[in-house]
Amino acid sequence: MTPTHFAFSAAFILGLTGLTFHRTHLLSALLCLEGMMLALYIALSLWTLQLNSTSFSAAPMLLLAFSACEAGAGLALLVATTRTHGTDRLQNLSLLQC
Repeated sequence: MTPTHFAFSAAFILGLTGLTFHRTHLLSALLCLEGMMLALYIALSLWTLQLNSTSFSAAPMLLLAFSACEAGAGLALLVATTRTHGTDRLQNLSLLQC
């Protein structure tokens, strides 16, 4: 395992660990998810540069576009949750409540 492969794997695992342990607030979960997406974006960008192939050159930009859409949807959910429930704690959310 090369040091760069280890660094990106560690960054992704760190984001995943943060996502599993910091599930109390929606904002911290979204930040951990963004860290995971950033690690994937950098790893995919370096992978396409290493391959020297033009067929995979659009993949990092596509991942970045999906990551931006995910961040926008997550922030919209955060604002809607805060307005309706008064907090961003995930324990206060229930599908049984209106």
